[in-house]
Amino acid sequence: MASFFRKLDEGIGHARSMAIGILNPDRRHDDPEEQRADMIRSEIMGGHRFHSFAQQRGPENFVKWHIDGHDYMWAVSELLDSAKEAIFILDWWLTPELYLRRPPAKYPEWRLDRVLKRKAEQGVKIYVVVYKEVVQTMTMSSHHTKETLDALHPNVACMRHPDHIGSKDDVEFWSHHEKVVVVDNHYACIGGLDLCFGRWDTHTHPLADVHPTDPFRTLFPGQDYNNARIMDFKDVPNYVSNGLSAIESARMPWHDVHMTLTGTAVLDIVQHFVERWNEIKKRKYRNDAHFDWLALPHDVEDSPNEAVVRHPHRERWHEIGHHFKHHFRRYLGGGNDGPVDYDGEYPIPHGTCRVQVVRSVSDWSHGVLTERSIQNAYIELIQQAEHFIYIENQFFISNTGEAGPIKNKVAKALVERIVRAGRQGKKFRVVILIPEVPGFAGQVKDETSVKTIMAGQYRTINRGGHSIYEEVRKAGYEPSDYIRFYHLRAYDRINAPFKSYIHEIEQRSGIPYHQLNVALGRIWVGLGEGPEDPKEATVTIPTGRSVAGQSTSGSKPEMKTEKYPLPASVTEAREIVEKWISAAKKVRDDTDVADNVAQHMLHDRTSLLEEKWLGTEDEERGAYVSELLYIHSKVMIVDDRRVIMGSANLNDRSQKGDGDSEIALVVEDEDMIDSYMDGERYQAARFAATLRRKLYREHLGLIPPQWCDDNQPDSFQRAAPHPNEDETDQDEDRLVADPLADETMNLWTNTARSNREIFTEIFRPVPTNLIRSWKDYDSYVPKDVQTGHVVPGIPLQRVKERLSEVRGALVECPMDFLIDQKDFVEGPDWAGLNPTLPIYI
Repeated sequence: MASFFRKLDEGIGHARSMAIGILNPDRRHDDPEEQRADMIRSEIMGGHRFHSFAQQRGPENFVKWHIDGHDYMWAVSELLDSAKEAIFILDWWLTPELYLRRPPAKYPEWRLDRVLKRKAEQGVKIYVVVYKEVVQTMTMSSHHTKETLDALHPNVACMRHPDHIGSKDDVEFWSHHEKVVVVDNHYACIGGLDLCFGRWDTHTHPLADVHPTDPFRTLFPGQDYNNARIMDFKDVPNYVSNGLSAIESARMPWHDVHMTLTGTAVLDIVQHFVERWNEIKKRKYRNDAHFDWLALPHDVEDSPNEAVVRHPHRERWHEIGHHFKHHFRRYLGGGNDGPVDYDGEYPIPHGTCRVQVVRSVSDWSHGVLTERSIQNAYIELIQQAEHFIYIENQFFISNTGEAGPIKNKVAKALVERIVRAGRQGKKFRVVILIPEVPGFAGQVKDETSVKTIMAGQYRTINRGGHSIYEEVRKAGYEPSDYIRFYHLRAYDRINAPFKSYIHEIEQRSGIPYHQLNVALGRIWVGLGEGPEDPKEATVTIPTGRSVAGQSTSGSKPEMKTEKYPLPASVTEAREIVEKWISAAKKVRDDTDVADNVAQHMLHDRTSLLEEKWLGTEDEERGAYVSELLYIHSKVMIVDDRRVIMGSANLNDRSQKGDGDSEIALVVEDEDMIDSYMDGERYQAARFAATLRRKLYREHLGLIPPQWCDDNQPDSFQRAAPHPNEDETDQDEDRLVADPLADETMNLWTNTARSNREIFTEIFRPVPTNLIRSWKDYDSYVPKDVQTGHVVPGIPLQRVKERLSEVRGALVECPMDFLIDQKDFVEGPDWAGLNPTLPIYI
């Protein structure tokens, strides 16, 4: 009975705390001392562009862009390995078992947890903050992240935040969404790539990862082979298991952008981290000595006029916090000569970029009153655009006015800028790329997050009464003359002819294919020193059958899973794999058969029509797969001169400030290059122009395939301050140099249209203009073919001929999808009557 009353008291206490937090979310700011601090912060922000906590710094910052995980994660591995004092990491999701260099069998020592352990043993202090998810709805297991990292070494400390049920700081909807790495207060990484499963990818974006003759070439081990459109991650601590069959199903490829930098702007990123760390320390770990207080690194004697001098907590943190020095004294008034301000191990940046840090933070996330300098920056950069805006983002949900549940005004800024161009009679273009479908499992027609988010996006784009297209038309202009939307989609071929080859290898080796995967799992585990390292693996065995119901592009595959113990040692596991390889070579010489054909979407030396196949014709036809290429970037490029890039999506969650916590950089490079704009000579900024051109070339298939065979990284994989190779003299680069030229726009739109037609014929993806209402949906989506596979009735030769014509991954956005289904974008949700709507928008 005593236990009952104790638990009752605890429950009442939790309920009281939650009520206090809900009724007065800014209660901490009622205190006079905190009000004084708020006033100081407000004055500092009032003196900065975009009302940001940070000023614009430069132009000595050296900033470089990295496209896709292959390049960025190699760069971050270099930076982590160079650490001598401290590593700071902020992440939405961090997977300790993530391989930063690949293939994993070649680079076992470059798994993230092993890198961090190695640095901690060398004396480097490592501080990590990860988002603490709502476990009832999310599966990334920040508990596993914390347990694994904390067990690496005493020099590693991992915080989880926020708490959810039973706390004054109860946060149900919002997340910490930044993706930040800082090394020694000298180097930083900002962008869209989390250090977690599902993000690593090459420019080639393979959908398949079956290697019958050499499983050691696997690129996506265990749960890293993922397709969130089919199923979410499950049981993440058992990272070698997978509920998705690589023989049956394509992975969902991942497109993203990130930056590495060095220069004084790093100090503002460090300030953001220190503020977050100390705020969580105060709330959750105040009396836990394992978690240090941190001091700001700024030396106020060198820079007495910096805004940080007035920081309300600087002096207190200086007294109690752990100090890590910085190495930028020559740029902050500390002199220019000799060893006083220059440590040879920390190169002085000789960059050309002015950089300003902007963010979305509030009381729940950061202990401050709401700052929405990211939204301010987006709106101001759009308003100031002179010629052209290019946007890639994971979401696009915004408002053109004041009414309705959506509050951010990025869409309003776009409408106003387009209408101004129309009235002035000037050429102006906006190109926007978003994913075909949100990266969650489920059909558009079901009452799921997928449907809600897509409805919100189409309400922003071209329907619902106040969309961008509708508002531009009201002003008397044709919106498609100024703004267009696009997606990315890929294809590949899974090299797994089961009956004619895989089964024969099984028979000759005595090793079932799923046992081969179990052995590979043991190799990924390695020595098995982690507290939660798996002892068994769950494998998915292909059945060839489908379950009832549809996905967005076919039937869901039936999942048959079985558990097996891992081999006792890595040596035993390697023997199993070697035995398989030996048997595969004896069955037949398969060296002329490519394990992937996605490379033919790019500027490859050969054609898809030249690819060989030694299985049956039916096996090859069934091996072709397609999937959306998921756009996770959060970047806007204006006039080939200015860039904003970071973690923030274009929706209320990221833009309002009091939702998800976010960080981004506004980068303006003073290194100008000769270019063209609408046929006229034009001075473009190197950082912005080369990034936009490389993105264009990747999406149009004007770059060579990217392989993982080289032992030496190229310039794009190296971290700042190593410059990216200058490709502006290449013919392919010149083709896309002028974003307003008719030739560039025709190449872009014609490629997108042709690719869309091909994918529609061969795979019938959703969305499509052929589905104008729900009654069209069921007749269009194939029922007797598994997700992403070729629709019935198309001969193999036709499949190969049409897919050989695909160039890049660019496809048109189907603007008429469900255009006749009025209730798709109307109803009580959009009248503000759904209290859960903010979760999705």
